[in-house]
Amino acid sequence: MANTDREFVALNAYLNLMSKKGADEANLDQRKAFLLRLIPLLAEQPQDGELYRSSVDEALQGCEKSTWPFLMNVALEYQRFWVNDIKAIAALHAGGGYEVSPMMATVPTEDLKTIWKSLDKEQFSITEKWSLKAYASALRQEGAEQEVVETRSRLVKLLLLRLREVECKDGAHYRVAVHATIPLFDMKETRDMFLLVVREFYYFWMGDPDAAEHLVPKMPN
Repeated sequence: MANTDREFVALNAYLNLMSKKGADEANLDQRKAFLLRLIPLLAEQPQDGELYRSSVDEALQGCEKSTWPFLMNVALEYQRFWVNDIKAIAALHAGGGYEVSPMMATVPTEDLKTIWKSLDKEQFSITEKWSLKAYASALRQEGAEQEVVETRSRLVKLLLLRLREVECKDGAHYRVAVHATIPLFDMKETRDMFLLVVREFYYFWMGDPDAAEHLVPKMPN
């Protein structure tokens, strides 16, 4: 049997903090149930970010997709305890980074195929078009083929639909929209591509003049 002492120490510390923040029993039980699915996947594994993300992805399978945004937020919160990053935990706690009822965007009720087809009819604002066109232009300058540009642009459009629900233009609200879009993707390969795209697009959405520097050098198809 794998040694999970590290994971359970982190779990207890995390739940204790959330209890002090005001989480009731039902809220704590929901967090705990998901983390108990995640813990066996982390046991005796190196504290590696990519491995953690892959384990979270696996743990989410079988969970109701409408709960994914909340559970992904739980996973992000728990990760600091798992790696025992005391400074990050303290900073987030002091800055309100751990919330009993975190902000969420709505998970689409339509399937990906339906929304994908509707994107051609969707009307995007001037601001939305500006960041999208800047991203597509940067991809072309990096040598991306037209098919790659078109696919990534459509993935960005999916995100832009969810970004309409957020109130502020910052990393926390951007992540909320990302978490609400991820449940659309049934295939891990597509989810991974979407996550790559949104990591790149964030800088264009924020209007960073050096946004192109954050593009992946070799872009997969």
